[in-house]
Amino acid sequence: MVYPKGYTPSNKERGKVTPKRVAQGRRVQDPAPANRKEAYKQLRERQRAERAEASEGMRNGDERYLLARDRGPERSLVRDIVDSRRTVGSYFIGGAVIVLIGSSIAIPAVQLASNLLWAALAIAVVIDSIFIARRIKKQMLARFPQTDQRLGSLYFYGIMRGLTFRRMRIPKPKVELGATV
Repeated sequence: MVYPKGYTPSNKERGKVTPKRVAQGRRVQDPAPANRKEAYKQLRERQRAERAEASEGMRNGDERYLLARDRGPERSLVRDIVDSRRTVGSYFIGGAVIVLIGSSIAIPAVQLASNLLWAALAIAVVIDSIFIARRIKKQMLARFPQTDQRLGSLYFYGIMRGLTFRRMRIPKPKVELGATV
């Protein structure tokens, strides 16, 4: 067959098959729920699984799941600095329980001793907080001289982490006690 000038034959005429597109759209993995109650059950189960995954990711220090206050390399360094040493704040809660029990006893000598212990704990926490802040400042200026994080917020973050029991810290400590950071 003779084609007129400027005619372009179709793929069908040339014997080629037109490629098909993959169907776009939502891929349904689970069958549709039978009723409203079943739909809510599936939704709750899916949300429970997502929360468990996010919680595990946060405990392990995965950046995707961390809260905004815990994100960034600066905050990670502060966590490592605090986690590498023993802090007075870890013992503060135990001392506070002893002070609470001692102050409820009606013996004046025991009450005086518990008040002195309370004052000693408070002073020790303040001194330890100063040491933590100094160490954070030294490490930050050495490793992140151009950081946009305010040093005061990093100090506060490190001090609050130092007041928490090591086992209860989230994200979990990555460094061992006594490790050099």
